[in-house]
Amino acid sequence: MQDADGLQRIPTTILTGFLGAGKTTLLNRILTEHHGGRIAVIENEFGEAGIDNELLVQDGNEQIVEMNNGCICCTVRGDLVRILSTLAERREAGELTFERVIIETTGLADPAPVAQTFFVDDVVQEKYLLDAIVTVVDARHGGDQLDEHHEAQEQVGFADRILVSKMDLVGEEAAQQLMRRLRQMNPRATIRPVHFGETELKQLLDIRSFDLDAIIDIEPDFLEDVSHEHDDDVTSFVYRTTAPLDRDKLAAFFSATVAIHGTAMLRYKGMLNLAGVEERAVFQGVHMIFGADLGKRWGADETRETRIVFIGKQLPAQIFKAGLDNCIYDGGPGS
Repeated sequence: MQDADGLQRIPTTILTGFLGAGKTTLLNRILTEHHGGRIAVIENEFGEAGIDNELLVQDGNEQIVEMNNGCICCTVRGDLVRILSTLAERREAGELTFERVIIETTGLADPAPVAQTFFVDDVVQEKYLLDAIVTVVDARHGGDQLDEHHEAQEQVGFADRILVSKMDLVGEEAAQQLMRRLRQMNPRATIRPVHFGETELKQLLDIRSFDLDAIIDIEPDFLEDVSHEHDDDVTSFVYRTTAPLDRDKLAAFFSATVAIHGTAMLRYKGMLNLAGVEERAVFQGVHMIFGADLGKRWGADETRETRIVFIGKQLPAQIFKAGLDNCIYDGGPGS
């Protein structure tokens, strides 16, 4: 929705999509693009500890605020208002310099309550312009997620732009079937394939695509209803240890765990402290697909800690934690 004073307000993009769809990959693409702008990023992680701001590339041109201990659309929604207000105040005081804001929601977020914030809070409405809701859909798992999760359906229904990731992991027929389903669910959104976040920024930023009238057609009580509930079967837990992990034992653990519980493991990701490796390993997985890449080196004064966030349906947390404890490096050969 564009208005007369839209240019005076701070354009804001809500980046959403179900667990593992590729939101952080897309956000990294935006942050590393040479667009000359400065971006404030608000990160939300579902669980007791977040790690996404460590997954983000940071080059000094963005301010990153992480929100965890809850979902941005419910338990910490008040924090979103507070953070947006504080960012605007510090910008006006000259303490921060940024031209736009990107809010990356947790994969379990319903975007409606997040979008409501820009219309029901007077301070936010005065300072910010909701530019667009961009939703990333995983081509491989998107169909099942739309079948099983109300949040995934809401993310598609409220989108102004839909980016379909991981098209290379499915056949042409399955890809086209998903695209047809997305068009049927949201005929007003632009739908495009995206490969590892590679897309033109002019298709994502400053597009003034959020249309309040169209949203009210979809959900007439949009401006009144602020309730939101998660599927009680979906829970999260975090594994932490400062002890280095044995790479071979860790690989065996995840191979066995994914074989048994993979269909229930919606998302799992983290930072790994591997024995004998000077760099942290960035670890990510969705269902049966997982892997790790080396990130930046651990700092001399930095605590080397493994943190893995698991999100899934009725996962046996204690069994997972015991299995990971068995992966702690004991100094033996072959590690």
